[in-house]
Amino acid sequence: MMSKARPPAIEVFTHRNYLLFMLGLGPAAISSWMQRVGVGWLAWELTHSPAWLGLIAAADLIPFLFLSPFAGVFIDRSSPHKILLSAQWLQFIHASALAIAMFNNFVSIEILLALTVFSGVVSAFATPARHAVVPNTVPRALVGTAVSLDSALFQASRFIGPSIAALVIPIWGVFGAFAAHMVGSFVFSVVMQQMRMPAPERDRRPRSLISDIRESLDYVIHHAAIQPLFIMLAIASICLRPMQDMLPGFAQSVFESDAVGLAWLTSAMGVGAMLSATRVALLGDFSGLNKMAFIGLACAGLATFGMVTASQLWMGIGLSVIFGYSFNTLSVSIQAIVQSAVEDSMRSRVMSFYTFIYRGAPALGAMFFGLLAEFVGLRWAYALAGAICLLTAVALYKRLRSMNEAFEPRR
Repeated sequence: MMSKARPPAIEVFTHRNYLLFMLGLGPAAISSWMQRVGVGWLAWELTHSPAWLGLIAAADLIPFLFLSPFAGVFIDRSSPHKILLSAQWLQFIHASALAIAMFNNFVSIEILLALTVFSGVVSAFATPARHAVVPNTVPRALVGTAVSLDSALFQASRFIGPSIAALVIPIWGVFGAFAAHMVGSFVFSVVMQQMRMPAPERDRRPRSLISDIRESLDYVIHHAAIQPLFIMLAIASICLRPMQDMLPGFAQSVFESDAVGLAWLTSAMGVGAMLSATRVALLGDFSGLNKMAFIGLACAGLATFGMVTASQLWMGIGLSVIFGYSFNTLSVSIQAIVQSAVEDSMRSRVMSFYTFIYRGAPALGAMFFGLLAEFVGLRWAYALAGAICLLTAVALYKRLRSMNEAFEPRR
């Protein structure tokens, strides 16, 4: 039973499994972002080709498009904790392979691409498994807080990891970033082995993968709260997430800045996202999250419009904080709502659709808006993305009442 004397954001850490999980996740998440910076930098050093940069980025995301639904079914049929633990050991092997290849000067762009694909495949299983593990570490009344703090830690790692990488790479090269993730993933794997997760109850009836995917898709489509939320997440992931990938061009062509300006813009988005996730975690009462999701989508669209009209770097930095805060308010609110409302038997499958949209859809959006920006420029591409998101928020807002009625977190 949750103590009335402690706020939920403190209460969650009294549960051993959640505490262990967060202690292990911190080093792994921070070092993961260090490795991402290292992979991007290495790809550029090897090729000096923007096309290869895009291909390496896509290789990490495209597996989510093909594997996420199947991963959700697989996780719902087994133990999310065991799958996540296995995935972390595979990520340790991946980081070790990168570090060893770099240390022995035995790396090529083809090897880097193959290892990135391997990591993307593993992540397609690890991410929905992680989403399924977190709610099982705390009582249902604390699920929203646990999910939000998990997101806050991840968002904090978005700017902590690259900042550390900026110090490590000039001294030890990208090998230092790869070695850091080798250590971080090892720590997370060892800590997860100390967690004592009860075996989940599973439906043992023989079923096909396709029928399980169809059942979960039907569940999402007909759920009065989850369906419109996933529509908003899809629109935001396709239209707004790629805007972050276009920041290098935007920083240079619009703000006439260099890599330092890009670092400020990227970090500003991470700061805004972390502040948003922390605020959601401290709410305690999650009855207003549906409305917050709408506000997040609308404000992210407005911030995108603001970037179109901004002329100074400091304006772009401020708008990046607002964008990161708003976009993450949308995504964390949706994740907390779904985790609290979904049936346990459907959790991994439904969250695999969340992962499919949040991690896979931006690859499609990046290709579309990247090509569009080639013809009409970055400003007009940003303007169209912002307009689509604003229209989506307005069009779906009339369903807020039915969404609130469908979202009744079980205590």
